[in-house]
Amino acid sequence: MRQRLTAVFAILVATIGVMVAGGSSLQAQRGRDWALLGERTVTDRGDHDTIVATGVRGTFTAVKFEVQRHAVDFQRVVIHFGNGDDQKVELRDTIRAGGETRVIDIEGANRVIRSIDFWYDANTIGRGGRAVVRVLGRR
Repeated sequence: MRQRLTAVFAILVATIGVMVAGGSSLQAQRGRDWALLGERTVTDRGDHDTIVATGVRGTFTAVKFEVQRHAVDFQRVVIHFGNGDDQKVELRDTIRAGGETRVIDIEGANRVIRSIDFWYDANTIGRGGRAVVRVLGRR
């Protein structure tokens, strides 16, 4: 009986080890796929901001916005590429604090992002409030 319990315990420990290793591997994979392009603190006094993405080099296939502190009501987004092209995106979503937008696929291939303009409704941030908007790019 004791040998059986020892064997069951060993299998249980091995299974948990594999699950933990697989979970951290998946998390590491996600971290490699998405790169922070930049962030801005937005207030109820504005309605437009620009994130310059010069700090990150390389090409991207998609972007998404993360919002912290207060909700932000996005109106539209314009992504400016290194070759001078633009991609206009009608977002029209209110993203709550701690949330993120849908993944926005980048049109074309081998796209270097120069900057991203975004327009938002400042009323959702609240009187005197500030929200942090982060843009991440997927390689």
